[in-house]
This record gives sequence, C-alpha cells and structure tokens, in this order.
Amino acid sequence: MQKVCLVTGGSRGIGAAVCRALIAQGCRVYALSRSGRGPEGAHNLIGDVTDPESVKAAIAQISAREGRLDVLICNAGTVISGAVEYIAPEAASRLFALNFEGMAHCVRTAIPVMRASGGGRVVCIASMAAAFPVPFHAYYSASKAAAEAFAKAVRNEVRPFGIGVCAVLPGDTRTSPVREKYHEGDALYGGRISRGVAVMERDEERGMDPEKVGRAIARIALKKRVKPAYAIGFVSKLQLFLKRFMPESFVSAIVGKMYAS
Repeated sequence: MQKVCLVTGGSRGIGAAVCRALIAQGCRVYALSRSGRGPEGAHNLIGDVTDPESVKAAIAQISAREGRLDVLICNAGTVISGAVEYIAPEAASRLFALNFEGMAHCVRTAIPVMRASGGGRVVCIASMAAAFPVPFHAYYSASKAAAEAFAKAVRNEVRPFGIGVCAVLPGDTRTSPVREKYHEGDALYGGRISRGVAVMERDEERGMDPEKVGRAIARIALKKRVKPAYAIGFVSKLQLFLKRFMPESFVSAIVGKMYAS
C-alpha cells in the first residue's frame, strides 16, 4: 500500500528534496507551502502552518481524499541572523511561529488522523544548531532546540497509538535558506556579526547536497521503528558523538571561536 505523506515547506530546499525522495519510493506525497508550488509528482497544497485553521483544512483535505495520513514531515522554517539586542521582537515572534508553533499545529492536527488509521510517523526537522547553538543565530538555534525537545516529548505521548515521532538534525546544507539579516550594532560588536553570518553562509554553500539530505530524511520517515533523534551526514554524527565526551564550556568556546570571533 502506498504511504500517504505530507511535507510542509515542500516547495524548495530540503522540503522539495524530501518530496522527490518519497515519490521515488512510491509514496503519495502532498507538499504544503504558502506558494502552493512543489516538485513534479507531488500534490501541491496552499497553506500556512502558522495558521491552525489552514493546517486543519490541509490535513482534512488529505484525509478526505486518501482516508488516512501515514507520514508527516514538519520542515517549514526560516532563519534570522543578528545580535539579540537588535533583532525586533516581532521578527523573533514570526520565526518561532513558523519554526516551532507551526510544527506543533501540524503535529497536533495529524495525531487524531493517524490514530484513527492505526498509526503513523512524524518527523520534525530540527538542526545541528539545536545541539551547537550558533552565535548571532540565537533565535533560530532556540527554535530548533525546541523542535527537538517537542519531538522527543510527544514521542512518548503517542507511542501507544502506533505513532512514531523523531527529530532530525541536518548539518550544513546547500539550500540558500530564507535568512532575515539584522546588521545593526556590527560596529559596536567589532564586526563580529557580519563575520559570523558570513561564516555560516559559507558553511552552507559548502554543505551537503540537499538531495542527499532529502533521501536520508525519507529513509528515516519510512522506517518501521525510529530512534528519538537522528543526525544526517558523517560530520554531524561525529560532532554529536564527540560532544558526549567534551565539557560544555569547551564546546561553547569552539563554537564561539568559529562564529563569534
């Protein structure tokens, strides 16, 4: 039986790559985005994950057409860079509304649909920034840490219903993410804001192929059983392994040297 999958933020980047990978595995894929665009072969839906009613309408449409929802991949997200003291509170609220609250709306709405059909899979896309919070990307790092914690908590809530939940932490990926930049205070910070953001963007340009990341996420989503969290890519897996044996202050100093010096 074909798996019925919903991918949020499916119009570009990692989300579109996940859609293509799932389609290649024979799944029926719905790509939800504000633009309503998605990769060839996907059923493209217009919706806004920050609006609970929009999420309900999208999942109701899938449920009415397919009779079930087997896989939900919460990928929609954005990035804000800059010094915390200069980032507008409204901008931070918009980021959390998309990166965290939007994910929560989707998961909350999908649970009863999955329970009614005997189970399902939920994959919440976090980031390595959840494990290694990045200076001048504090709100983004916090939102992704919240996504990981949310996935791990909900996992045990819905386990008896046959619903498996996990977080996925991709490393740097060549996706040209939508990044809202705040340059204010750069002179006061000795140019560290612009240098830190430039290093992050360089790392992304040199990062993993999004198609490879998409295939890895699709494989995780289609597993019979999932672990609480997964890193993608050898470097990311090695970083998480080594972090277990390092003092937190040492890890923080390394990250600070990379992105805030």
